[in-house]
Amino acid sequence: MDGKRSRHHRVVILGGGTAGLTVAARLLRAKVDDVAVVEPSEEHYYQPLWTLVGGGLASAGSSVRRTASVMPRGVSWIRDSAVGVDPDERAVLLASGNELSYDQLVVAPGIQLDWDKVQGLPESLGNGRVSSNYRFDLAPRTWDALRRLRSGTALFTMPPGAIKCAGAPQKIAYIASDFWERNGVLRRIRVVLVLPGAAVFGVPEFAKPLEKVIERYGIEVRYQSEVTAIDGEKGVATLRSLSDPSAPAEELEFDFAHVVPPQSAPDWVKASPLSDAANPAGYVEVDRETMAHMRWSNIFSLGDAGSTPNSKTGAAVRKQAPVVVANLLAQMRGEPPAKFYNGYASCPLVTAHNRCIMAEFDYVPKPTPTFPVLNMQRERYDMYLVKRYGLPLMYWNFMLRGLA
Repeated sequence: MDGKRSRHHRVVILGGGTAGLTVAARLLRAKVDDVAVVEPSEEHYYQPLWTLVGGGLASAGSSVRRTASVMPRGVSWIRDSAVGVDPDERAVLLASGNELSYDQLVVAPGIQLDWDKVQGLPESLGNGRVSSNYRFDLAPRTWDALRRLRSGTALFTMPPGAIKCAGAPQKIAYIASDFWERNGVLRRIRVVLVLPGAAVFGVPEFAKPLEKVIERYGIEVRYQSEVTAIDGEKGVATLRSLSDPSAPAEELEFDFAHVVPPQSAPDWVKASPLSDAANPAGYVEVDRETMAHMRWSNIFSLGDAGSTPNSKTGAAVRKQAPVVVANLLAQMRGEPPAKFYNGYASCPLVTAHNRCIMAEFDYVPKPTPTFPVLNMQRERYDMYLVKRYGLPLMYWNFMLRGLA
């Protein structure tokens, strides 16, 4: 790499989101010195709460804190962005033009929201008719729009490919339908849910109760479909069949649309040697069990930017972080991997203002409930309380401190 290598750290972590901070905190607790976190943002978000913000069940302010308040004490916080990595030279190029060198590298920059992959979406967002809970500033506008809707067509979309919190696109459809039902207007609203897969959920044990939720609300599901264009001014969405690409596109008129953008690894990751060349989304190519890079043993990746074929959730990070830290420490000592990740992820599927199906599963995929004595394949009030209050409490007070 060209440029001046200005600093060296024993461990460099790219990204100060959920994954990066959790790993940093665990490394400090393991008495690893000289850990640096590269993160430009002054604010840190608990994004799983944004679906509830969009449904009027939580405030946007409760999902954000200053990054300085959650950055583990003892790490070097580098307020910059990574734009490239030379793994052979063990160097990271920063947006400022400076370089960092490292002994071990953890790549956790999160996922990129490709808004422009849906024609017309960037221009339509926030116009009162089109919104998305995948942006902090737009989630409150989702609530404003759905509570004003008294009749017409409400469209909820999910793109093909891996996305963070794959349950979020349908959760807001259920929360909105519950709100409209409790206000006596659901029968006047046509609710359309566009899904890329052939089933509502990839784990059959959880798909069955969700199908009952869909039936209860009278939601019209378009399976194996995607939205390719949005005209927010006219209120028209263009739908394409994924099962029959030769089928003509359909134009669907709507009064409100919640749109989830396609997602991929950050562009600089795609362009780097770290990416998985076989995957157009360009995620960091790691071993699905050890979380170590397939070609450079001193590089690890976790969270949304990694190539592991699990659901991209904060719950997955909670199980991946101990594996990364244990194997990074083993790599420092010249030893083989010490821990293995089984693909665990959790998706709290909120189905009403006070009900939730807590879907926990692994690579197989098979259900892996934290509380096996409870029936998790049905809507539960206690799991809604866990989602709304328990998980944020655990996140801020334990997970980001390396304690959970």
